[in-house]
Amino acid sequence: MKTDNEMDMLVRLCTGLGADPGQAGAMASQLMKRAGQLAAERNIPREEAMRYLLEVVTKGHAGEVPPSYDEIRPPVAPKTGKPER
Repeated sequence: MKTDNEMDMLVRLCTGLGADPGQAGAMASQLMKRAGQLAAERNIPREEAMRYLLEVVTKGHAGEVPPSYDEIRPPVAPKTGKPER
């Protein structure tokens, strides 16, 4: 369930990853919104969607790509290295 406590925890996480307080609030809000969207799109619990997003955020901060990300990443054009459209 979306709560002020969840928002506070996400803001602290984002701040800990280097975002300034204003950015951290915006990032936390977007994470909450996207978790709801993913849960609806994939018919999964919101907690599972949030877990996935937090994995992407924390691994991305560490310069890593989570294994599950390869499944949803668009194919890359061989010559340009940009996503195909």
